[in-house]
Amino acid sequence: MYDNHALSVACENSEEVVVVFVFDKNILSRLKDSQDRRLTFIYESLKEMNQLLKQVNSRLIVLFGDPAQEIPSLASRLDVETVYVNEDYEGYALRRDKEVAERLSQKNISFFKFKDQVIFSPQEILKSDGKPYQVFTPYKKTWLLKLKPKHYEEFPVNLKKMIVIKAISSEPELKALKAYGFERSEILIPPGQTAGQKLLKSFLPKLKKYDKDRDIPSKHGTSKISVHLRFGTISIREAVRACRTQRNKGAETWLSELIWREFYFMILAQFPHVETKAFKLQYDKILWPGKVEHFKAWCEGKTGFPIVDAGMRQLNQTGFMHNRLRMIVASFLVKDLLLDWQWGEAYFAEKLLDFDLAANNGGWQWCASTGCDAQPYFRIFNPDSQAAKFDPENEFLKQWVPEAFEKSKKYPSPIVDHKVQRNKAIELFKKYQSQ
Repeated sequence: MYDNHALSVACENSEEVVVVFVFDKNILSRLKDSQDRRLTFIYESLKEMNQLLKQVNSRLIVLFGDPAQEIPSLASRLDVETVYVNEDYEGYALRRDKEVAERLSQKNISFFKFKDQVIFSPQEILKSDGKPYQVFTPYKKTWLLKLKPKHYEEFPVNLKKMIVIKAISSEPELKALKAYGFERSEILIPPGQTAGQKLLKSFLPKLKKYDKDRDIPSKHGTSKISVHLRFGTISIREAVRACRTQRNKGAETWLSELIWREFYFMILAQFPHVETKAFKLQYDKILWPGKVEHFKAWCEGKTGFPIVDAGMRQLNQTGFMHNRLRMIVASFLVKDLLLDWQWGEAYFAEKLLDFDLAANNGGWQWCASTGCDAQPYFRIFNPDSQAAKFDPENEFLKQWVPEAFEKSKKYPSPIVDHKVQRNKAIELFKKYQSQ
């Protein structure tokens, strides 16, 4: 509400503005868990937004259905002239927005999209020949060279332009979460823009040590604002503004992580085949020899490798997983268990509170060595050495896999031999590398 490109322009160009949210049945119907944490985060954030609008004698309109039908229908009922939205780069969203625009056009209603969830759109950072980057480091270098203060200025929202409640009294209000087919769940990270801003503010004193602390899962060294960026309760511009208030290695490292996020948005938009295939298409031919029962053990955190199991248990119980652990468990699934990276990608998509298709896909393909960046297939994480390096006192491991350190408890033996599986992985990828 406070830093939103489309809403800001709508308020600037219009006499009256109404804010609309659609619970998209096309998306919700694919979710398997009625207690999906993301719905609780979204719902609670909408409640806060609605309260803000009520303070100016307006409210949120909340629709439930197919946006391609619901938005044009609402626009006709309210006799609006223009619909403003922010850009999305996922395949479904692009198709949806195109259909919405076409249906609105048939009613002589304008439709405008705005760049909001990124600093630079997927078409703005390109190589000198006009082609998209496929390696992060040169992309980052160009991104930083292009960055100016104007790129992260706030888009103010004039709430006084909001349409009064009386004018929309017959339109759907925010109902109980159950009305949309979901139940409330416990979430680790507080929802809403107020909580998001508070979380960001509390992170700033830690920013100077971010480069050192971000890989230690037992420390609270990361921002945990990824879910807020995902759902727009914090703008990417605010994150960059916060980052630019400090000049130290920690701030540089955090900004680099934000640039990784944009890099994966760019890859998704410029190479849409990654949604369903490997970026390096030759790796789609791999016949994965791993065992289904090993995938089950991985999902449940029962592999006999404490650092892997700790990460998976944290994910299953909280909807969050520390970024270092995301890399470790992903590498383990693909390079130790020799299982299809897309199985892991899909599991994360079900469980992560901060799930974002571009980042999730990009991260998995990076770890699996099937992606665009220079992650060679023979670079394989050793779970034991990773644990020794990033959790040397076993603080995190004892929290999530205490039975591994208690003689009275039974902890499973390792389900594979890392050294043996490492060699198998190298031979497997070597076979398909040049195809």
